[in-house]
Amino acid sequence: MLHKEQGVTPRPGRNLHVGLATCPTEILEAQKLRYRVFGEEMGARLPSRVPGVDRDLYDAFCDHLIVRDENAGRIVGTYRILSPASAREVGSYYSENEFDLTRLRHLRGRMVEIGRSCIDADYRSGAVITLLWAGLARYMLENNYDYLIGCASISMADGGHAAASLYNRLKDEHLCPLEYRMFPRTPLPLQALRQDLDADTPPLIKGYLRAGAWICGEPAWDPDFNTADLPILLLVSRLDARYAKHFMGNKD
Repeated sequence: MLHKEQGVTPRPGRNLHVGLATCPTEILEAQKLRYRVFGEEMGARLPSRVPGVDRDLYDAFCDHLIVRDENAGRIVGTYRILSPASAREVGSYYSENEFDLTRLRHLRGRMVEIGRSCIDADYRSGAVITLLWAGLARYMLENNYDYLIGCASISMADGGHAAASLYNRLKDEHLCPLEYRMFPRTPLPLQALRQDLDADTPPLIKGYLRAGAWICGEPAWDPDFNTADLPILLLVSRLDARYAKHFMGNKD
């Protein structure tokens, strides 16, 4: 079990620690943070019926990785983690709502899914995402999981042109081998969109790719979040050596 043992003080007055939520109160606070980011900032249509809370059927089956500012007494970053056993229990990975994962069937016993990544607007300087990555890496190492999947979102505020252009630019260097390909259930209509824009790579996607992750196919359109979602797969065995040293360190 991952405990709140990794920390950093990025600036005076802040004392950040990462770990798994250990009680319903912490999970609720993480869900409220998700609502503020996804619902209020991004305008997503969220499934929860509880005002101010982002919650769906997967939450009860997930581990919730959180970064807390101990001095401020608040959760400032979170990731939702679905283990292989929990995916079997709930009946699917969340990503299967957007992608056909048939080609990953043989990986499911060792494959963890991450999602709902968000950081408080006042803490987006890099320290929180670094701690979240460290927490994820330690979670994978301590539980002997080999594969990490998720959906990396790109805003469609411009109608999807930036997302199509970004995929077109990244696919030649970062597309996975055919045997790991995922197929979108609602594909982004790439041929109807511009693919020649100089679109910036979102920081989270940039981090995945630097760590050694693959893009596993064309983006799906998520109408509830109004995003284009890229399917991501990271093999622990492919984790970039610099990332492995920085985030995993020693198991003990």
